[in-house]
Amino acid sequence: MLKHLKVFWRGVRQLSGDDAYERYLRHYARHHADAENPPLSKAEFFKQWQDGQWQGVKRCC
Repeated sequence: MLKHLKVFWRGVRQLSGDDAYERYLRHYARHHADAENPPLSKAEFFKQWQDGQWQGVKRCC
């Protein structure tokens, strides 16, 4: 039962974007890891993400 709950919770976190920083760190470690360019901090990551989300014209009409 606990295993099913963990799988469900992981799915909820993926759908909501709550695990975005953890996914970023995994991707960074696999593809971009080097000593010169460390990964973004959690605050920097979410600032960059928010800037991307709200960039450009956002209006209904």
